[in-house]
Amino acid sequence: MEPTKIASEQAAFESLQAGRQRLETELAKVIVGQRDVIEQILLTLISGGHCLITGAPGLAKTLLVKTIAGAFSLQFQRIQFTPDLMPADITGTEILTETDQGRKLTFVRGPIFGNIILADEINRTPPKTQAALLEAMQEHQVTAAGIRHALSEPFFVLATQNPVEMEGTYPLPEAQLDRFLFNVMIDYLPENDEVAVVQQTTSRAATAVNGIFTGEDVIKFQELVRRVPVAEAVVRYAVKLAASSRPKTPGAPDFVKNWINWGAGTRAAQALVIGAKARALWRGATHVTGDDIRALAAPVFRHRILLNYRAEADGVSVEQVIQKLIDALPKNV
Repeated sequence: MEPTKIASEQAAFESLQAGRQRLETELAKVIVGQRDVIEQILLTLISGGHCLITGAPGLAKTLLVKTIAGAFSLQFQRIQFTPDLMPADITGTEILTETDQGRKLTFVRGPIFGNIILADEINRTPPKTQAALLEAMQEHQVTAAGIRHALSEPFFVLATQNPVEMEGTYPLPEAQLDRFLFNVMIDYLPENDEVAVVQQTTSRAATAVNGIFTGEDVIKFQELVRRVPVAEAVVRYAVKLAASSRPKTPGAPDFVKNWINWGAGTRAAQALVIGAKARALWRGATHVTGDDIRALAAPVFRHRILLNYRAEADGVSVEQVIQKLIDALPKNV
């Protein structure tokens, strides 16, 4: 590797480590607790992926995303998903405008053109509109009237959703779910943290968050994540972990055959490895271990494993199944 490239990567690594504590301090001004949730969202950003954030209303999902966008000095766009939202309301549309050369169609950009897109309550809108995000998430572009429009980099979709059992929600299609690197669960805070939130939000105005990193920094971090070394044994472990969730895989555990209707695909193994690289880098490590893989199994698998009716009848949750998958595989890395 060229010396200049090595120096650039070393500078990016030092910048990330130096800014990590400052970033956590800035986020703590607004967000109380939720350390694991915050870390998983930050890992999504430096991995270059997208994140689905699941939790009941009132758990500060929107505030969390907006605060992170401010700490990264990125252009923030919020899309409130509703049952009557149309695809063009997201991507943009062509309108007829008057010009010096006469009338012509001009493309007016929709709110998808930003750096961090908050797709708020994404499961409140029908699948047709949900699918409008697919091209943007996968290709980082939108197509209107046959013309492709590139999105700004870096580009992330952080989508929030309420649990599907709540009234007025539409489950996301499996194809779109698989595009999200992580599915992060936000639960209710412990009592002391909830007391702190109530005191903080009822006694003073909102606190401004200072920008710690820029969009250029994020792109450098993404490039650095790709270069974090990972042993073949660790990659093989991630692949085996994903494959063990598939009922038709030879040698799959009995509980997989009994409880799982559809297991995690190859994209899950990819998400495990790239997420583990980001986790190792974020924590200052120089290589990936099996602990990094296991730590991210839940956010990677929980939206990619489809349980059957028997699991529901037995009162088994997807979290319990994921833990059993980890326990069933030898921890030789």
